[in-house]
Amino acid sequence: MAEHVVIVGAGIVGIACAHYLAESGYAVTVIDQGRIGGGCSHGNNGHICASHVLPLNEPGNLRAALLSLANPRAPFRVKPQWRPDLLRWFYEFARRCNHRHALSAGSAMKSILDASVREYEALFLARGLEAGWQPLGLLYVLRTRHGMERFAAQDAMLRDTFGVGATRLEGSELVEFDPALRPGLAGGFHYEGDAFLRPDALTANWARRLKARGVRFEERRRLQRVEIAGGKVERLVTNAGYETADHYVFALGAWSTQLAADLDCPIPVEPGKGYSVTTTRPRNCPRQALLFAEHRVAVTPFEDGFRLGSMMEFAGYDATTSPRRIRQLADSAKHYLHEPGGDQVLETWSGWRPMTWDSLPLIGRVPGLDNALLATGHHMLGMTMAPATGRLVAEIIGEEATHIDPAPFSPGRFS
Repeated sequence: MAEHVVIVGAGIVGIACAHYLAESGYAVTVIDQGRIGGGCSHGNNGHICASHVLPLNEPGNLRAALLSLANPRAPFRVKPQWRPDLLRWFYEFARRCNHRHALSAGSAMKSILDASVREYEALFLARGLEAGWQPLGLLYVLRTRHGMERFAAQDAMLRDTFGVGATRLEGSELVEFDPALRPGLAGGFHYEGDAFLRPDALTANWARRLKARGVRFEERRRLQRVEIAGGKVERLVTNAGYETADHYVFALGAWSTQLAADLDCPIPVEPGKGYSVTTTRPRNCPRQALLFAEHRVAVTPFEDGFRLGSMMEFAGYDATTSPRRIRQLADSAKHYLHEPGGDQVLETWSGWRPMTWDSLPLIGRVPGLDNALLATGHHMLGMTMAPATGRLVAEIIGEEATHIDPAPFSPGRFS
């Protein structure tokens, strides 16, 4: 009889874990307090960013966070609040805002990002998974010459240190490259190894395939308590009864920190709130994924829609979707696009990204528990890192040789 794995969390990471565990012959149950593919797996921009090697820990972001305390319109904002956990988080984040950490974290990030892209290519090309996969790269667009100079220095560092480089486009070349862009912009950098997809289509179609293979999904199952005995998880207590298994994977995204007491394990994950607005396709729609670095706005054209997304707010578990923030997305995009959206708004959204203070996810066994693993803390790159995370989880549970080094992602690094 196949060993049974219960996965808590039916976002893209939980779905990916279910896929690779089912491939390895395990019986799999996935439970979620909401619905399959909800949260950030639903409302993100669907960028698959192999180029996003550098951690969030950089002096510029620390300075932006401090300045944002007095600026509610800042795209990277810390809401004034007195929470010891948040103060500790930013203290540890600030300690890592240096070149040495950027190189160390970047090396680990590159390994998992490259592995995920390879897994996605197999899923879409060899297995025919439908999700609007477009391997057209990601174009960073800069409005000012100063922005171009700063980004050029970062691109040179990425190329020299990690072998990740872009094709530089001057302002006069941008309109020819994508006619949806306004004239007069300073230029851009095209990372050809990146891609984009429709995130809600990916989660829905992937889950549908897994159900057909016998994976059981249980929605509206809220985890209330984890019961532990003898160095193992004994069972989960949910609002609909108990769940027992041989192995447990906790992939709760930004909610993961609430497991710290039950698992007796530090899980320093803070919710970093993001926003998006989805409209019908504008008449002059971009051909590919864009990122306006100076305004921190991401753009994704879908076959049947168009999405703007951005913001990073540290405001705790604030579930409101601010109309002002949604307007700010379109206002920022007006500097770059002839049409910053279609005629009809289809959806406005906000959700929490799971942010760790070292910008690396937590993937691996919970210290002191033989049958429990964490798969969380993927910050803004959960959609990108999900396949490699799922494969790594299956390899760890099966005690197999891993396809990437799991050490940088170990939950034990915070103990």
